[in-house]
Amino acid sequence: MDIADSKVALDSDVADRLVDYIRADGTDQAESELHVPIAHFIDPDRAAAEIALLKRMPLIVAHVSELKEPGDFLTREVLGIALLLVRKADGSIAAYHNMCRHRGGRVEQREGGRKPIFMCRYHGWSYKAEDGALHSVPYEATFGPIDYACNGLHRFRAEVRHGMIYVRLADGDGTPIADYLGAEVDAQLDPWKLEDTIIYLDKTFTLPVNWKLVMDGAIDSLHPQFLHPKPGGVGSRVVTNVAVFKEFGRHGKLFQPRAKLRTLIKAGDPPASSSKYVSSLLMVYPNAMFIGAPDHTEAWTVWPSLTNPGESTIRIRFFVRPEILTPEMEARINLSWDVLREAATEEDWPMEVWIQENALARPQGHFRYGRNEKSAQHLHRQLAKDLDA
Repeated sequence: MDIADSKVALDSDVADRLVDYIRADGTDQAESELHVPIAHFIDPDRAAAEIALLKRMPLIVAHVSELKEPGDFLTREVLGIALLLVRKADGSIAAYHNMCRHRGGRVEQREGGRKPIFMCRYHGWSYKAEDGALHSVPYEATFGPIDYACNGLHRFRAEVRHGMIYVRLADGDGTPIADYLGAEVDAQLDPWKLEDTIIYLDKTFTLPVNWKLVMDGAIDSLHPQFLHPKPGGVGSRVVTNVAVFKEFGRHGKLFQPRAKLRTLIKAGDPPASSSKYVSSLLMVYPNAMFIGAPDHTEAWTVWPSLTNPGESTIRIRFFVRPEILTPEMEARINLSWDVLREAATEEDWPMEVWIQENALARPQGHFRYGRNEKSAQHLHRQLAKDLDA
């Protein structure tokens, strides 16, 4: 596979609409303006309701490349729950609560590795990695009767789709992940072949910002030329206020033309319709985003704080297929990260901090999402359906 093969083709209707919008200075529009209460970004009760909702949804917690072989494990804390993920002998993934059934200690402290048995360092209770079953209890003769069958590690539902490991942290509706994503989202994820990628870059940031403001900033098509005006930055790379947003049930995908597509059209050249000329952002509800690039796929997960509505943690990962990773591509990917890091840390996130501060200072009223902000409206409309119905 050569580098050109990594340029994912677009649906013809998306490409045609973007070309028409560039020529007519237009964009997709929602049916109406949306008003979101400012309290939704600062209210502890609202934050608690959103966290409870997230726990019922399938959440991306890891990538299959982190659990390559049977017996591999990794630990991760997600929304306050200590997870222990294990690759089983049949290749499937098990997700356990990293919590001893005796007195609540963690049965594994390391970030990852490979072992058949996990043991709590508090009193030595141990559990089988393969199925989470209770394996042994020290001094059992003097402890008292123990039903081994009922005292294994608590399990969470875990599924793999497109290389991503999804876990439900609370009882939901039981919908399989294939149905939760749906055929349309599958069709968007499949060309990236994320199951065959490696993690090229992995960064984590904690911000004094509500998680929805981070999501808003990433999927907003109206701000690039204003917030990112530096030459060579994001504002010079994409066309502001020209976008197609496709809704896939709870999920959605934003398409924006890169500046080079507008240049082609203005020059009278035949327009191109690949990821080289169009940027895209796929939002997988509730808190994940995938950004397509010619050389890699960028993935975000945005996590609300358990204790502070005005805080969130962002994990950004770049996924690359190793067979197309050349020195030239590495240089381009590193440049992409430099552009993203500068835009996020120096422009997007400081603006979101100011918004959060202003929300705290004046919590009355609403934030307004215009008709030309269809992509930014989507998350809030879906949360309203799930929480305010």
